[in-house]
Amino acid sequence: MKFLCRDKIGKRKLDAVQSGQELFSILMEQQEITKDDLELLKKLLQHIKRRDLLSEVLQFEEGQLHAPDDEPDEHEKPVAVICNNIGREWKRLMRELGMPEVNLDRIEAAYPLRLYEQLVQALREWQKWKGKDAKAADLIRALRGCNLNLVADRVEE
Repeated sequence: MKFLCRDKIGKRKLDAVQSGQELFSILMEQQEITKDDLELLKKLLQHIKRRDLLSEVLQFEEGQLHAPDDEPDEHEKPVAVICNNIGREWKRLMRELGMPEVNLDRIEAAYPLRLYEQLVQALREWQKWKGKDAKAADLIRALRGCNLNLVADRVEE
């Protein structure tokens, strides 16, 4: 597929691509592939004779694949990524977000030995506490402040 994209992506950038995910990320960054314009993706899949994947793309376009109810809304996506990737660093992250220590202790006591649930509840409480000011950009900034750059990159995606 890299070969097929040589007219869309610069040589240096294309040489650095190591996975399909990286290739598609670049194509999406450059707006070659968007959720409303999948023509390039369909052509690539046709060219490599992946009719199975092409069929899924066509179903997605027709709205038969992944109904909106199945996907988390835009506010839940960063929370899901963080919850799946943080682990024991959750208190550090919440401190970076300015959450009072007493709230962290209360959450930890309410969900002992349930690390994932502690983080979910802490993020929910942070969202309630901040209200409309609870932004994904703040989460990313706090993740970077905790040197959790890989998780921050995933949230940005």
